[in-house]
Amino acid sequence: MTDVLTPKQRQLNMSHIRGRDTRPEMVIRCGLHARGLRYRLQDRSMPGRPDIVFPKYRAVILVHGCFWHGHNCPLFQLPATRTEFWITKINANRSRDARAHEALQTLGWRILTIWECSLKGPARWQMDTLLDACATFLKGDAQQQQITGIW
Repeated sequence: MTDVLTPKQRQLNMSHIRGRDTRPEMVIRCGLHARGLRYRLQDRSMPGRPDIVFPKYRAVILVHGCFWHGHNCPLFQLPATRTEFWITKINANRSRDARAHEALQTLGWRILTIWECSLKGPARWQMDTLLDACATFLKGDAQQQQITGIW
């Protein structure tokens, strides 16, 4: 199947996809800030430039989109066009995530990964429950945790 958009139209569409300040990220940030938790955003000095950094708790939160990071859930569907390109792209994203994750752990940071499917769709969490889980992780001593949709 060929792409229905011209290369210029496709480039314009792709240029509008945000890499930071995404809706899922903003929802988490606003909720945690309202609970009195203070953080830094996208610290460039850290491996992988985590979305939300909590120096006080020596913890980071990574907010991953199910499509872009290749999550094994119903929200992830491989596009029918340019399949090989997307497989390569998503696998490269997964490899980069794994390297950043390992580097953060080596430096002694605790990591909470929140997947997009936990915030939207039929398997989403109630927002208060999700924010409670985030706060519990931050104030606890678990080294890593993932929050996914309730499938």
